[in-house]
Amino acid sequence: MTDRPTGSEFGDGDPVVRDKRRIDPDTGAAREPAETSAAPEAGAQPGLPGTPGAQPPRDPSDLIGPSAQEALLTEALAERTADLQRLQAEYVNYKRRVDRDREASRELVVGSVLTELLGILDDIGRAREAGELEGAFKAVAESLERVTEKLGLVKFGEKGDTFDPRIHEALLHNYSDEVDGPTATMIMQPGYRLGERILRAARVAVSEPTEQLPAEAAKADEPVENIDDDKPADESAE
Repeated sequence: MTDRPTGSEFGDGDPVVRDKRRIDPDTGAAREPAETSAAPEAGAQPGLPGTPGAQPPRDPSDLIGPSAQEALLTEALAERTADLQRLQAEYVNYKRRVDRDREASRELVVGSVLTELLGILDDIGRAREAGELEGAFKAVAESLERVTEKLGLVKFGEKGDTFDPRIHEALLHNYSDEVDGPTATMIMQPGYRLGERILRAARVAVSEPTEQLPAEAAKADEPVENIDDDKPADESAE
């Protein structure tokens, strides 16, 4: 069987004949099917990924010279180095913040415990002043004081200290010629601190120089003259 003779797509040229018979009319033997190459699908372009006969994409670095490749590698290395440095800085800041928060929490807990012991330390101090700190009670008291000192508790407040309202609490106030400025002349209750934190202010009596005495108070302290001094003795007698 032969196809109808046709010309080219423009209608001219020699006719094309295609014999698709499976049996050879001359010999009567079966014909072998002719191998044909698969035609590319519609819209497919050779060389593109996902199409028959496509080649794998080439590395952009293969299209440039060695100097350009070195520049790209150097830029990539600089970016990775900057990322690592930034990550390291963030980790260091995080570790410092965690350590600072841990230390603050520790001081808060220790301070709360030591605050509850201040009353006991006051009793020990009064017993020592009265001479009653003896025997086993003395050993226990000294052991407790050593433990509190080891935890960082510091006792402050001495007679003659310059008055500081940040660490002193004034319970009494007077004037004296023996001081040059506000001075703690009596310690009624010592103060305690833990590091920079004041657990209890020292309670003191404060004296100021007499020259700072208000004018009204100075006049009140002056002796008043007797208005009857100019009268005759007999009149005063009467």
